[in-house]
Amino acid sequence: METINWPDFEKVEIRAGTILEANDFPKARNPSYQLVIDFGPELGIKKSSAQITSLYRKEELIGKQIVAVVNFPPRQIANFMSECLVLGVVGDNKEVTLLQPDKQVINGQRIA
Repeated sequence: METINWPDFEKVEIRAGTILEANDFPKARNPSYQLVIDFGPELGIKKSSAQITSLYRKEELIGKQIVAVVNFPPRQIANFMSECLVLGVVGDNKEVTLLQPDKQVINGQRIA
């Protein structure tokens, strides 16, 4: 494992947000959802593609708070621009369990 220093870590903007929409993403190479996430007034609304279909139904994602990296450049996935990277734990079967605050927090607050 490569180590990083504190200034490297400080460059990564990891923020809390709330999922507003979760839609099927049939054009994705791997089963995914298109998410619309509210990161508060400073960062606004961002979109993300997330490979979380094996553990989550679209309906249960609405209103769920998540943790995401918000300062990557946008990345095109099929016909969709993903603007942030939703974080999760990757299990043995490549199933992703979302990282989320255990208490409600303000959207856009930074993870430290």
